Amino acid sequence: MASHIVGYPRMGPKRELKFALESFWDGKSTAEDLEKVATDLRASIWKQMADAGIKYIPSNTFSYYDQVLDTTAMLGAVPERYSWTGGEIGFDTYFSMARGNATVPAMEMTKWFDTNYHFIVPELGPNTKFSYSSHKAVNEYKEAKALGVDTVPVLIGPVSYLLLSKPAKGVEKGFPLLSLLSSILPVYKEVIAELKAAGASWIQFDEPTLVLDLDAHKLAAFSAAYTELESALSGLNVLVETYFADVPAESFKTLTSLSSVTAYGFDLVRGTQTVELIKSGFPAGKYLFAGVVDGRNIWADDLAASLSTLQALEAVVGKDKLVVSTSCSLMHTAVDLVNETKLDSEIKSWLAFAAQKVVEVDALAKALAGQKDEAYFAANAAAQASRRSSPRVTNEEVQKAAAALKGSDHRRATNVSARLDAQQRKLNLPVLPTTTIGSFPQTVELRRVRREYKAKKISEEEYVSAIKEEISKVVKLQEELDIDVLVHGEPERNDMVEYFGEQLSGFAFTANGWVQSYGSRCVKPPIIYGDVSRPNPMTVFWSKTAQSMTSRPMKGMLTGPVTILNWSFVRNDQPRFETCYQIALAIKKEVEDLEAAGIQVIQIDEAALREGLPLRKAEHAFYLDWAVHSFRITNCEIKDTTQIHTHMCYSNFNDIIHSIINMDADVITIENSRSDEKLLSVFREGVKYGAGIGPGVYDIHSPRIPSTEEIADRINKMLAVLDTNILWVNPDCGLKTRKYTEVKPALTNMVSAAKLIRTQLASAK
Repeated sequence: MASHIVGYPRMGPKRELKFALESFWDGKSTAEDLEKVATDLRASIWKQMADAGIKYIPSNTFSYYDQVLDTTAMLGAVPERYSWTGGEIGFDTYFSMARGNATVPAMEMTKWFDTNYHFIVPELGPNTKFSYSSHKAVNEYKEAKALGVDTVPVLIGPVSYLLLSKPAKGVEKGFPLLSLLSSILPVYKEVIAELKAAGASWIQFDEPTLVLDLDAHKLAAFSAAYTELESALSGLNVLVETYFADVPAESFKTLTSLSSVTAYGFDLVRGTQTVELIKSGFPAGKYLFAGVVDGRNIWADDLAASLSTLQALEAVVGKDKLVVSTSCSLMHTAVDLVNETKLDSEIKSWLAFAAQKVVEVDALAKALAGQKDEAYFAANAAAQASRRSSPRVTNEEVQKAAAALKGSDHRRATNVSARLDAQQRKLNLPVLPTTTIGSFPQTVELRRVRREYKAKKISEEEYVSAIKEEISKVVKLQEELDIDVLVHGEPERNDMVEYFGEQLSGFAFTANGWVQSYGSRCVKPPIIYGDVSRPNPMTVFWSKTAQSMTSRPMKGMLTGPVTILNWSFVRNDQPRFETCYQIALAIKKEVEDLEAAGIQVIQIDEAALREGLPLRKAEHAFYLDWAVHSFRITNCEIKDTTQIHTHMCYSNFNDIIHSIINMDADVITIENSRSDEKLLSVFREGVKYGAGIGPGVYDIHSPRIPSTEEIADRINKMLAVLDTNILWVNPDCGLKTRKYTEVKPALTNMVSAAKLIRTQLASAK
């Protein structure tokens, strides 16, 4: 009985790749140094899977930045602005596309389906020239083979690659990206030929777009692509892998009728309906890669339940054609539970990180083959039972409060325009008010103070004094820059979700549970294992302290319930919306305490609202309904004069703009510059927005410093579609990851641009 892993985390158990990348980018180490770290990481991953007994081990799932960008490099689809002249694509061009450089901006970054991972969006057009320009897939296959591991090379499938792309700048918006299929397939054929020559016997194409709602024309592209590749693929076993949701019936039919394909991979954790499709018509003689072990969450698999699912599938497809797999790549989960020395043993017994999931997959495969490890299965059953009955999981008071929410939609009593008038009388802000999103640079010194306080090397008194000093610096700097609505800079916070989770009950935390978000950036999602409540105020002390240092309005900074939910590993024993309502009630208490402490502007960030949107349209309305409702719960009972802001980033908002309006925030700040001001097209198309809005005027994910003219030009573009009295001027996102040498000049130019336009508007009157 065979086992398979769709993909594996690349950062390393202790974030080795992150540190190697950042050292290389800072010029502190060489390309050879970076490559050595990467080679060692890959070798240890392959060895680990081989030792665990996995039969189908993936290669080419490692990446220096992003797997979609790797495909862009493979195809030589480098946008002109990077002045690439051909040949094998090196780090210089590759990292310029990912991060921008001194002269040109990076490519757009957006969410990988409904995960918190970001991919680099290919920019294509009728004039894009494709050529085989990165031999990474073949090199990594050979590298594993030299170590004695025969792997399954993984490529992003040609159709998904095109469907995830966007028309390049200057190319018509409606340009049919699938028309490029015949131009990219020759490169795929070259790659396949080289893999065959190198000795590969299997190849995996990831085609996750098959789980989306695709029309007949898009489905036809899959048939066309794999028919065209058929002769190149002959002699190879071909696996097409899908994940993150059910495959719709029509797509299932298209997929399972591809004659060049030997095996199909399905996510049976998120795609529970797919089991029925398999039972009612799986092609004879083909392999089923059954994704029963969850690649998106950190809970130990319920082995008994998975085994019975697998036994039912075995009866359909046959013993020798069933392969036990993960539901998707394990890159969305933490790396290894072995590195968690601080988690208590009860909670730890409920968990499995990537390394443990590899063992689970193998144990299930062996059990199916009649070699069941009884002790392993018994320990798993005991852990499942302990989780179900643990008193730590349930809080009746919280359950009751959340149940009582049904039946009201929790709106503020007054409409937004009346509230904005009341707020303006109180805050007295200029036209085009300036603000930032919340965080200021986290210096080495600051991280050291937090680390030492956590390790009890400095007293609480010393810690509080150091943080107050940092807040004071940030407040002074903003006053010098003449920013209108200030922030305290969040020096006391490690991460916008972790910080709150640490102060809420029902959450557990890891020491090394890092997950890649983009490039070298990793997040450490908290684990929501039980009912959520807020024992004490969380931010009031710091917000009050910061407000006492200035006469300008100081924003209270909170993370919203949907974002806390979407950026955590969430309990899987109750519906997600129930957990979200519990978090909303906890944040509501905090909002009310901030208001009582005299904070007049409160920002409740919902950066991840769009990210949680289900992949299938039929499920959108239900999700948006409870997500937006959760946000409104947090601030439904505060005064008209208290201004509620929210912030969202890196997503395509155009399709949910009505839900955003329905959140009923007073002001929304929103990422806008990297996605080429896509957001503004919503307003050009006639959507009326009456609340305050701040589409970001510059990209903080790049070290580039925009000029005053560039920002003024952006503001003017916004004024073409938005009313002057609702427009705010702000960066795209928080400034935590930037250096002060970048932040000061960029904010100086931002304020100058706002003042310049104010002057122009005044003289035009």
